[in-house]
Amino acid sequence: MSMPMYSLEGKSLLITGGTGSFGKRFIKHALEHLRLKKLIVFSRDELKQFEMQQTPAFRSPVLRYFIGDVRDRDRLHRAFAGIDVVVHAAALKQVPAAEYNPFEAIKTNILGAENVITEAIDQGVERVIALSTDKAANPVNLYGATKLCSDKLFIAGNVYVSAERRTRLAVVRYGNVVGSRGSVIPFFLERRKTGVLPITDPRMTRFWITLEQGVEFVIDCLQRMQGGELFVPKIPSMNIMDLAQALAPECKTEIVGIRPGEKLHEVMVPDDDARHTLECSDRFIIMPQFSPFELAAWPGSKRCPDGFRYASDTNDRWLSRKELADMIAHLGLGAGGAA
Repeated sequence: MSMPMYSLEGKSLLITGGTGSFGKRFIKHALEHLRLKKLIVFSRDELKQFEMQQTPAFRSPVLRYFIGDVRDRDRLHRAFAGIDVVVHAAALKQVPAAEYNPFEAIKTNILGAENVITEAIDQGVERVIALSTDKAANPVNLYGATKLCSDKLFIAGNVYVSAERRTRLAVVRYGNVVGSRGSVIPFFLERRKTGVLPITDPRMTRFWITLEQGVEFVIDCLQRMQGGELFVPKIPSMNIMDLAQALAPECKTEIVGIRPGEKLHEVMVPDDDARHTLECSDRFIIMPQFSPFELAAWPGSKRCPDGFRYASDTNDRWLSRKELADMIAHLGLGAGGAA
């Protein structure tokens, strides 16, 4: 079998969590580069939707704005009518918030995922891709645990697609997004004014990706997915001390200790998943352990050896201070002396 490609041209696409950092960048990219028939922004925040509608970049005849929550299956049923593609980006993502409000995280991240899957299958949506997180790999906090459950629901959801249905579901997992809301970079840039940056642990490492890179990777996976894959991009790592020096070389650092639910290093392909993971030039693909479909071979891929682990501390690609400074300058975050 040859690798199938899926065209998004002329499709009706809905994105859940469309007013978040990823959602807005995805929508902007889609309006500029994809010739969609219809693009629906689905989210529960009416103010953010109103603000988007007032922004010239988000004014388009193909755009529709739907108020709704993924917890509400009836609303999803209505919103998914006539939709070809769903990008599921809605989630409760803040680790401390999930720890203090566990029932809420479960309702949105797990039960909401189930609702998206069920309605996508029932409405005959062709493709669904869900955004995951490195925190779902060997999770140590509730947020990661809920996203691991979500990942497994989306992958196993393919089994629930009957022979006459065409729905295919897959997952994309990646690390920290440069400049996204709540990430360490805007936090460090704000704390730079005090002259002291709090460091959890000087050994800490993280994967980094830009929003635009994340959007482009999700779109590419949408076009290539067959159903049941979990896609992981190959992206660079950076040590937290190098990050601090790149952002604010004039500041002192203060070691404050690792917070509850936080890892020293990030893992995106755990060693237990290596035996059914493929490595390509630009990504890893964790293949489903069972699939109702005949999956085509991924050209140029090779199987990862037993015991392989894709982690931020053993990564073979590292982000230099200059590369980070260039990223931040491109995003207009004002890193000052970051060079």
